[in-house]
Amino acid sequence: MSNPPPPFTRREVLCLSAGSLLAYGLWPGALRAADAGNSGEFTFIAVNDLHYQSERCGAWFERVVRQMKTHEPKPAFCLIIGDYAEHGTKSELGAARAAFQELGLPVHGVIGNHDYTEKDDRTAYEKLFPKALNYHFTNDGWQFVGLDTTQGRAASNTTIHADTLQYVDGILPKLDRTQPLIIFTHFPLGLLLPGRPNNADDLLIRFKDYNLQAVLNGHFHAFTERFFGRVTLTTNRCCAISRENHDGTPEKGYFLCTTKEGRVTRTFVEVKPA
Repeated sequence: MSNPPPPFTRREVLCLSAGSLLAYGLWPGALRAADAGNSGEFTFIAVNDLHYQSERCGAWFERVVRQMKTHEPKPAFCLIIGDYAEHGTKSELGAARAAFQELGLPVHGVIGNHDYTEKDDRTAYEKLFPKALNYHFTNDGWQFVGLDTTQGRAASNTTIHADTLQYVDGILPKLDRTQPLIIFTHFPLGLLLPGRPNNADDLLIRFKDYNLQAVLNGHFHAFTERFFGRVTLTTNRCCAISRENHDGTPEKGYFLCTTKEGRVTRTFVEVKPA
């Protein structure tokens, strides 16, 4: 049995890296915000890695959206956590957007590396999804921050762009430190995960004084969880009929997320092929 971590002073906690804070289960914002603030109860959908590329995908997403519409109570919105498309073309991205417009819910998405047409060309994405790189919104007392963690089409050994870090620095004073907060971004931020950006800690540490409850990611097509204190960082299986899961599992689907009393839980919902 390992020894418990040594106690830390507040000054020492604030000097720790994000990875160290998480590893020790010390996230100052969440600890300080325990039982503080008022937040509502609702459900929302989180889906990642659609990889739209053919008419076969169109029929598949009709099925996915049809199943999403059966949930009661009706979800408040849907998060699409990157890789709408396979090759980042206007036709692929437009078809994926159209498929989820049929959901009849607000849809909030972030860019994935496959949403670039070439090495660093995201023109089609920006035209179809304006103001959908770095942004934030609120829902019933919960704060959601969508962030661009891509470096063109690169899939590994990447670095989060300075524009994203500057955006975070700019919005932090506008966020409520006590209200629960969720980050959603394509590349996984959990420790020791394939594709984790080299400077993931530089992003996470910026939220150390906030009530960060969850980080929802894609890119790595597999269900993973990292529990660090009150913060949960997850990836999920892909929701693509055209691509496989990286862990070899056959299931495809999405998360149905539920907020209650300042916490969020996730249930995997499988969608079976016809």
